[in-house]
Amino acid sequence: MSDCCNSGCSATADALKHKQRGVLITVLLINAIMFVVVVVAAQIAGSSAMFADSLDFLGDALTYGLSLLVVAGSVQAKAKVAIFKGTLIGLAALAVVAQVIYKLFYPSVPVFGLMGVFAVVSLAANSVCLYLLTAHKTDDVNMSSVWECSRNDILTNLSVLATAILVWLTQSGWPDVIVAALLSILLLRSSIRVLRSGFAELKA
Repeated sequence: MSDCCNSGCSATADALKHKQRGVLITVLLINAIMFVVVVVAAQIAGSSAMFADSLDFLGDALTYGLSLLVVAGSVQAKAKVAIFKGTLIGLAALAVVAQVIYKLFYPSVPVFGLMGVFAVVSLAANSVCLYLLTAHKTDDVNMSSVWECSRNDILTNLSVLATAILVWLTQSGWPDVIVAALLSILLLRSSIRVLRSGFAELKA
C-alpha cells in the first residue's frame, strides 16, 4: 500500500514538473523575443518607460531560464534562484534610475505613437504569460516568484500605454520620465518581496 502511494505521489510530482517546464519554456521564448523587439523600439522612440519595459522582458527571460533549471531541484536550490531573481529585478530598477537621471540632464520628447503601439503588443504578450503562469503560482517559491514577475509586467505595460497618451496630450517628455521613475520604484518593491521570500525559504 505504502509503495503504491509513494509511486502515485512520485508520478504526480513528475507530471507537475513536466507541466512547469512546458510553461516556463513558452514564457521564456515570448520574453526573449519581446526584449529584442522592445529595446529596439525604445531606442527609436527615445522612451525611458519603454526602456524599463525592455529590461523587464530581459530580466524575465533570464528569470524563466533559471527557474527552468531548478524545476526538479530542491527547495534550497529554488530559494537561491529566487534570491538571484530578486537581485536581477533590483539591478533592472537601478538601470531605469540611471536612464531617468540621464533624461533629466538631456530632456527629449518620445515618439508617442511608437510607445502606444508597442505597449499594446507588450501587454498582449505578457497577458499570455500571466495566463499560463497563474495555474502554477502556488506550486512553490520558484513558480510563485516568476508569477510575481509576470504580474508586474502587466502593470508596466499599462503604465507605458498611459505614458504614451500623456506625452501626446502634453507634447512633453516629463510624463515619460515620471512614469519611468515610478516603474523603478515598482521594480525595487518587487525585488524586495522576491528576496524576502527567497531568504525565508532558505532559512526555513
